[in-house]
Amino acid sequence: MTKGSEFCLRIKLRVKIHDEYEDAKELPRALLALQGGQKRTTSQAEAISSDAATNDTSNLSANGGAALTQIDSNQLPQISGGHAYPSAPGVTISEDNAMEPQVSESSIQRLVENLPPSRAQQEAAKTAHGVVAIRQKAGINATLAATSGSLVRRQTPRLTKPDWHAPWKLMRVISGHLGWVRSIAVEPGNKWFVTGAGDRTIKIWDLASGTLRLTLTGHISTVRGLAVSPRHPYLFSCGEDKMVKCWDLEQNKVIRHYHGHLSGVYSLSLHPTLDILATAGRDATARVWDMRTKQCIHVLSGHNTTVADVKCQEADPQVLTGSMDSTIRLWDLAAGKTLSTLTHHKKSVRALTLHPTEFTFASGSADNIKQWKCPEGTFMQNFEGHRAIINALTVNADNVLFSGADNGSMAFWDWKSGYKFQSMETTVQPGSLESEAGIFACTFDRTGLRLITCEADKTIKIWKEDPNATPETHPIDWKPSLIRTRF
Repeated sequence: MTKGSEFCLRIKLRVKIHDEYEDAKELPRALLALQGGQKRTTSQAEAISSDAATNDTSNLSANGGAALTQIDSNQLPQISGGHAYPSAPGVTISEDNAMEPQVSESSIQRLVENLPPSRAQQEAAKTAHGVVAIRQKAGINATLAATSGSLVRRQTPRLTKPDWHAPWKLMRVISGHLGWVRSIAVEPGNKWFVTGAGDRTIKIWDLASGTLRLTLTGHISTVRGLAVSPRHPYLFSCGEDKMVKCWDLEQNKVIRHYHGHLSGVYSLSLHPTLDILATAGRDATARVWDMRTKQCIHVLSGHNTTVADVKCQEADPQVLTGSMDSTIRLWDLAAGKTLSTLTHHKKSVRALTLHPTEFTFASGSADNIKQWKCPEGTFMQNFEGHRAIINALTVNADNVLFSGADNGSMAFWDWKSGYKFQSMETTVQPGSLESEAGIFACTFDRTGLRLITCEADKTIKIWKEDPNATPETHPIDWKPSLIRTRF
């Protein structure tokens, strides 16, 4: 080490000792009294400091260095920073920041938060649902509470325990059609039901006995939609032949045709209170007809491809459509315009069903079943577990939802909780291929006690609840879990 560098190090050490220990020249009187010593005067401390400086200078001179003059303490550089307190060695505490330090607002806030809660805070914590509400009720930092949305604690989501439902079993198999049975409707009196099939016929069956009452012919292709009017003796049908027909059941003949669709008509629905008929089909449109005058009131266009299902209800939205473009549209019947478009499904929406007593509906697709709330179409929950292409949905007043799939699989759900309490495979009738296991349409009767399914083995099956089942013999295998809101 050269003499010059050693000299510089000693200068730095001298400055450091002077800055760090300048405030410790005089010990506090209380500390001196406690230790039994005498108070060291300022002059003594200065003398010691002068002697130390003289010794350092003499040592440097003895080593051959130049004589070092004593540095005046008043000429030492004052190192200052932006912070009110020294943040590191070498930062001098001046008289200003030593006597009146600047305390930041965050420090005050932390000090307040560490205080024990007051009575107002305790009462607010009992009644409020979030941190923001607690702060506002207790009067603590209302400005921070109003601007901090991240402090809100959501209410704990609760899973609804499913109601117990008896398992369903097959009661009757009805044969008679020569093709796939694609559509079904039950008359309001609950005495008979009607089916349409790929054999281009419409058959009316007795609900109690399952016997054939009448066969109607007139379509030249598969009959895809049926509806029975609750106020008139009319039966409406539509098919892949682009035709929409009105049948007079007193005369058993067609009395009206509704022309306008450019391709096959796949679904049909009657308005519950108005003489209005809604149809939907392969031309990517839904049409609203005046039942009496046969005029097309609205052409509901907006879907990109086939509209697979259409439903009408009394309150807005009065028309709902599900399409192969994976969207659901809610329509304003008066204006003929879209109220909202639901894009939650990832695949084709093939089936819709309206709850008979609640203002809710469900949609079925190849990915899952979703439940919605009217009138905005608010998403409610998923019915997960039926991994197949859902072709048919129906729900009764007892909150039992049935889903039938393209591969013949069936599932029964609790409407409130989304719990699947039963799943099974349909029974293919002897003489049919196993590949003909498929459910195309379904409905509950007016009482909700019988389920009717239309299947690919050309049969109609009637299902009912097991009368011998009890909650003890068939308990609910349900465990609460975390709610996953997946759209």
